[in-house]
Amino acid sequence: MSQSPKSHSPLENSVAQHYQDSDLLTRILAGLEASNIDPDNVTIDDLAPVDEFHIGGRAATIHAVDKLSLGPEHHVLDVGCGIGGAARYIAHTHKCRLSGIDLTRDYIETAKALSQRAHLDQNIEFLTASALDMPFNDAAFDAGVTIHVAMNIEDRAALYSEISRVLKPGAKFCIYDVMRVSNEPITFPVPWAQSAATSHLTSVNEMRDLLDDAGFDVVEVDDRTKPAIEFFNRRLAEVAQAKGPPPPLGIHLILGASAGEKFKNTLANIKAGKISPIEIIVQRRA
Repeated sequence: MSQSPKSHSPLENSVAQHYQDSDLLTRILAGLEASNIDPDNVTIDDLAPVDEFHIGGRAATIHAVDKLSLGPEHHVLDVGCGIGGAARYIAHTHKCRLSGIDLTRDYIETAKALSQRAHLDQNIEFLTASALDMPFNDAAFDAGVTIHVAMNIEDRAALYSEISRVLKPGAKFCIYDVMRVSNEPITFPVPWAQSAATSHLTSVNEMRDLLDDAGFDVVEVDDRTKPAIEFFNRRLAEVAQAKGPPPPLGIHLILGASAGEKFKNTLANIKAGKISPIEIIVQRRA
């Protein structure tokens, strides 16, 4: 059965504050209008420039989700759903039922509003909740994803135990996160943290042990360093070649004025061999 929600920890409150943005929906709707897109009739492709808030964007979402073999009969969990980009892609493309949770209330409210405008709200629910204490019954989901979320979570054992609890035996789950490659300190700020205080990275080997302890078998580990470098180089080249203000829709609406610095730092950390974006597919043991 589902558990009663607990109060958020000080770390969770700090993470939520890092992402809090009460004007985000207003800026996105203005960006749609400036792009000559009807804000009340949008598609997932219209929203892709702003709501795929992770390294690789939509292409990375497709690469990860395709490994889950989803269909209309599946109820899929999105842990740390942000403003709902991956959830909307899955609901639209694979016709699944989606449940997304995120710590940041502004993200959840934006996710609901954009899903309604994309006419996908019948298949998706978004809830403000902690990934360490999700408001779902045991064995509620057929599959799930978490994309660029765990970098902010210190108690990884509790995270993967809780994910295991809400997945059905045999369910596949995709983890796509930035992971530590060396013990060298990384350069901040980065998109997920202003400083080391809210950045909690693990290595692939540590992940294997954590996932095994939580009841998962690792199916595949995919180092996405090369496509990540290509992604950042392409984005930074677009910015350098652009004249005038940034486009109406883009990740800068979420990251703000420091978007360029965060992108450059992330790329530098990857090239220096300090971090890598890693995709891990696991299956819940029976």
